[in-house]
This record gives sequence, C-alpha cells and structure tokens, in this order.
Amino acid sequence: MKKILAIIAIFFATISLSSAKETTFKKELFDRALSDGKVVVVSSWIKYCTSCESQMKVLEKAKNDFDNFEYFAFDVTNKEISKLFNVQYQTTLLIFKDNKEVYRSIGETTKELIYDALKSSI
Repeated sequence: MKKILAIIAIFFATISLSSAKETTFKKELFDRALSDGKVVVVSSWIKYCTSCESQMKVLEKAKNDFDNFEYFAFDVTNKEISKLFNVQYQTTLLIFKDNKEVYRSIGETTKELIYDALKSSI
C-alpha cells in the first residue's frame, strides 16, 4: 500500500511540475528585444522534464538578478520554434547578444554555471 501511495504522490508531483511550463516565445517579441539591444535567453522544455523545470527556475530567478535581458521558453515539440533555433533536445539554453547566438548548452541546470553564462553575455 505504501508503494502505491508513493507512486501516486510522485505522479501528482510530476504533473504539478509540468503545469508550470508554458511557451512564452513569440518571434516578434524576440526580434524586438534583440533590436532594443537586450541580451535574449531562450530555453526549451518538454512536459514531465524535471531538469527543464530546474533550469527554468534558475532563469526565472535570474530575471530579478540581472538587468537588460529577456527570457523566453518554448516546448521543444513545437517544430517551428525548434527548427528556427536548430534545437533538438529539451533543456537547451541559448543566449543571444547583438543579434547573434553567443552561448548554447544542453542539460545545464546549475545556477552557478547559468549565471556565469549570463554574466559573460551581459
């Protein structure tokens, strides 16, 4: 019985994690942020991905800790956006500055490394 309850608890925790994810990427907002001289951060996610959730939490916090950057996220199953950025995997992190990609990583969830990448780009 305890195993069943544990499985149910894990299932509902996973559902709650996935519900916090949403696609915020819009091409016109991305282009405007770049033309305004902002550093633009884009991350990919997929439903039920806990590493995606971890990365997104770090990036949401970074929005308060850094100035002059915009953050967008998208579901990697969205083929149009994935193709635009040549992204094939969830938890891909991209940073753009001066209209070009300056950083790319896959699976990075460590606050220190993500913040270092942001600091070097801003």
